Amino acid sequence: MSAECWAGLKSHAPCRWAPFKAHGLIASRFVARGLVAACLIGLPSLPPAFSQAFKPQLGCLGDNRYPSRPIRVSVVPQRPPAETFAAWSPLLQQLGLASRQCFVLRVAPTIPNFEAELHTGRPDCAYMNPYHAVFAQRWRGYLPLIRDGSKPLRGLLVVRKDNPIRSIRELNGRAVAFPSPNAFAATLLPRVLLARQGITVQPVFETTHSNVYRSVALGRLPAGGGINTTLQRERPELREQLRVLWQSPPFPSHPFACRASLAKAERAALQAGFQSLASNPANHGLLQGILIPEPVVADYKRDYQPLQGLGLERFAVVGSD
Repeated sequence: MSAECWAGLKSHAPCRWAPFKAHGLIASRFVARGLVAACLIGLPSLPPAFSQAFKPQLGCLGDNRYPSRPIRVSVVPQRPPAETFAAWSPLLQQLGLASRQCFVLRVAPTIPNFEAELHTGRPDCAYMNPYHAVFAQRWRGYLPLIRDGSKPLRGLLVVRKDNPIRSIRELNGRAVAFPSPNAFAATLLPRVLLARQGITVQPVFETTHSNVYRSVALGRLPAGGGINTTLQRERPELREQLRVLWQSPPFPSHPFACRASLAKAERAALQAGFQSLASNPANHGLLQGILIPEPVVADYKRDYQPLQGLGLERFAVVGSD
């Protein structure tokens, strides 16, 4: 793999997309397909020629006739920002039409940047990992509205398929790739498990799940943390190079959450809008793209409050909290 290709793994930039005009949709789809063309295992770099498609513009996604101001939405960048944008912008367009709302979408360049935004409470709503739901509720009163009900979330540790490592104990003293310090099932769960068994690893944070899988596949690091849903979303050529060494028990999946200060009627419209989209088979691809193929109503006390008892704070980095 060329140095230029490898550099593409790290070349992330924040993305914003407001209007959903025809040329914007075409550009998003073209970029999403073109992100994996440069390298054998599909590097998520954004061609400079398309950078204009991701600059802030006036307007919003959805139905801009109804709300007095757009709802600000932030999405945790598990994938490179351009790919995240390409998945969420058409979904929010349809959600806005279904719920008579409009949205401005923000995708931070890294997961820590996303967490900093949550800490300020700037997003009205956000798609976040389960542990984010815990401290976002404590910080700014975010309430989970919707999560996927089709399959539980499982944390993974992966190695190259030809790697001789067969036990997590063989990782003791080794460097292990993780997406970010606070990635719930991809970082915190495996680190807590390893520590409980007296296994010490040197974490190397690779920004996104996609980068973790590629670092392991390329042999840069012996193992890496991920989750079942992001691994299954990767290209077959990459998945075939990896083997799951360990997986966690099941947990509720990532929620779409909104601040309690958002009007109750608006929160209810969002829940109804997601479920309305799910009732139409034409929208199934959009919901699959954001990893909420079967939206169900989420509940903080039932789904996410129990995470406080797992001891994740030992490794979590929560800024000034």
